[in-house]
Amino acid sequence: MRERERPPAKPLVRDGLRSHHGRVHAVSAARRIVSHPPVAGSPEPVQEYEREPVPESAWLGFRSFVGQYAGEHTAGTELMIGPLFVAAGVSAVDLVVGLIVGNLLAVLSWLFLTAPIATRARLTLYYQLEKICGRTLVTVYNLANGVMFCFLAGAMVTVNATAAGVWFQFRMPGLNDLYPNSLGWVISVLLMGALITIVAAYGYKFVARVANIAAPWMVLVFIAFGVVGLREIGIDSLSGLWAQAQTLIWKGGAPLPGQVKFTVWHVLFFAWFCNMAMHIGMADLSVFRYARKSWYAVATAAGMYLGHFIAWLAASVLYALQLHRDPANTAVLPGPMAYAACGAAGLVCVIVAGWTTANPTIYRAGLAFQAIVPSSSRYRVTLVTGAIATLAGLFPAIAMKLLGFVALYGLVLMPMGAVVFVDFWMSERLGFRRDYAEAAGTTVNWAAGLTWLLTLAACLAIVNADGIQIFFVGLPGWFVAATLYVVLSRLLQRKAAA
Repeated sequence: MRERERPPAKPLVRDGLRSHHGRVHAVSAARRIVSHPPVAGSPEPVQEYEREPVPESAWLGFRSFVGQYAGEHTAGTELMIGPLFVAAGVSAVDLVVGLIVGNLLAVLSWLFLTAPIATRARLTLYYQLEKICGRTLVTVYNLANGVMFCFLAGAMVTVNATAAGVWFQFRMPGLNDLYPNSLGWVISVLLMGALITIVAAYGYKFVARVANIAAPWMVLVFIAFGVVGLREIGIDSLSGLWAQAQTLIWKGGAPLPGQVKFTVWHVLFFAWFCNMAMHIGMADLSVFRYARKSWYAVATAAGMYLGHFIAWLAASVLYALQLHRDPANTAVLPGPMAYAACGAAGLVCVIVAGWTTANPTIYRAGLAFQAIVPSSSRYRVTLVTGAIATLAGLFPAIAMKLLGFVALYGLVLMPMGAVVFVDFWMSERLGFRRDYAEAAGTTVNWAAGLTWLLTLAACLAIVNADGIQIFFVGLPGWFVAATLYVVLSRLLQRKAAA
């Protein structure tokens, strides 16, 4: 998407940075991101530019994003999601076709919706929304955003704790358990959450560095999961792989009790929208503001096809192997499944994979909460955020219902992504003012607030009244939100001007 021409803008000066025509120049090397503890008297271990454009000196290369997305999406939660496809009774054809198309649509969403705005504005989602929506409204949004990300990160902590359960032999939750069921489980979750939080608190550059180190090894272990699982099931040749996979793994039959039957459309829309909050919902403005070029968003393909394709298939094989050995054992516990396939290496992979997903998730949640109180320390806020995520991880229901949860949190955050997109690209063309709250000095842009509430109400009403599953309402919901924001902005701004 090409940047549209804009009239010359008055340069803005913030904290030693001069911004003009969308370009940002650093005038002080002291503003660079660092990944080590601060010198004495420094308030923050890292500089994350929460309320200013990222300067050119802090921009990152393509490799940083390949590693971060490969690490984040080749993760411990893949060992939760893959088995849930088998539990949903999906067929082999529906699964493979749905994943190929859905993951491609996700990559294109990052490439054409998120990254072009991120590399032009170079602001966090939260500060950009503050300019559009106003301080009061964005505070409500940031609370919802941060809480959702905490729950998602909590699911990663839950996954990690299942690996510890194999070593220490404490009781672990089953597929339909809602609450923690043993002291060992509680202790394991608390320890895992503390370690993950410390990494996230040191900022995006440190998170990306950890992911780059871990990602290549994790991909190999996930491939090993699939190969070992296939061999143990009885599939030992490529010639019979597809035919046997349709009868032994993805059978296309009835789902397990308590699960929804999946078709190709469920898989496609889930693969596309399981990260709706990040691309269509624009949360990854906070990540791609560091990218030198917007095309770096193609790096998301490393996560989609290594993680949301290969890893999901491999995890499905592990779960099918578990059911093959004991049809009564329907528990979805990544630790025991990985250990049964690859021993100690499998357990280490589960732990590291959980880290590389939970780290950027807690980082995003920390930015959301820090935006509520800008004077607060992002480092300390992230530590508190990690503690909330750890508490969420104590409750296995979030991880066991992960398919539905990721669809819900993406839906909740999606309307504001439409608001950002329309405001950035279309506002002047369609007759209303961009960054209205900042320009008007208001704390609530009611056009944005009503768009958010009305879109959510319409989507949830459709799900509850007509029985349409939540996976399918995100796409029409985005267009509803975009249309509402245009109409309401024109009406309310015209009224305010009058």
